[in-house]
Amino acid sequence: MTRIARVTDPSYELMDDHGGHSLIYRQHGFPSPLVRWHFHKEFELHLITASSGKVFIGDYIGNFGPNSLFLTGPNLPHNWISQLDETEQEVRDRDMLVNFTHEVLGSGTSVFSELKTLMPLLARAEYGIEFHHPKVIAQARQLMGCIAQSQGIKRLGHFLILLELLAETEDYQLLSGVTASQLADESHVDRISLAVDYIFGHYAQEISLDDVATSLGMTPTYFSRFFKQATGRGFVEFVNRLRVSKSCELLSRSDKPITDVCFESGFSNISNFNRRFQQLKGMTPSRYRKLVVHRLSEQNLY
Repeated sequence: MTRIARVTDPSYELMDDHGGHSLIYRQHGFPSPLVRWHFHKEFELHLITASSGKVFIGDYIGNFGPNSLFLTGPNLPHNWISQLDETEQEVRDRDMLVNFTHEVLGSGTSVFSELKTLMPLLARAEYGIEFHHPKVIAQARQLMGCIAQSQGIKRLGHFLILLELLAETEDYQLLSGVTASQLADESHVDRISLAVDYIFGHYAQEISLDDVATSLGMTPTYFSRFFKQATGRGFVEFVNRLRVSKSCELLSRSDKPITDVCFESGFSNISNFNRRFQQLKGMTPSRYRKLVVHRLSEQNLY
């Protein structure tokens, strides 16, 4: 069994501690007041250094582990929820983050034309990006450490080298199918996070739209329309994506039989599991497991 922290007090996050600096560097553990479903005007480069769990970025649901590296654009809702064993109470150091605004780079392009090469990276971040190449992630971690330990122009220099590294890599994945303009509504984020919180705590069991609507004090019809508008996904599709994400985690991190993976992920029968997995991943669960094993063996070469 695992202990899953609940998503509480989600909101727009106002970062008023720039202090005249071009970027903000933070480190924190888990649980933390900073771990919640939220959005803000800054870009966020987010490196997980410890623990595994579920990541929510826009309408994307996926898995993260140590050395997972993400970049989210302005006002794109996001959260990382660690799944801790019952013997674990906290992770002391889980995250390294760098936040910066578009103005930092956008305004500079009129003076430093070299900064224009970073604009495609920032445009991609509108959908959320996960970087995959182990060598790139290792270099990024080192540069984030340099940012943490430096000030002034040296810190800015490390930051620009880091962005250039990420802009040049081709081993990345765009995540959300919808953008911040469709999701970054503060009232929606507050209420949807309550729904996601409930779904996240019950998706491995039988769960219905009526159950969630009742927990929020809404009628099923209103909740269905509200949920689709706020997340870009219908309720059933959202739950299926969460369950497939869980199955991907089990397939890649265990040798459990696929039937066990099916039921542990919340699916009630193997045929529905195989169909949904094929729809979302474009392959069978067994094929997915083989590809993950192959990729992990390649990563061990670095």
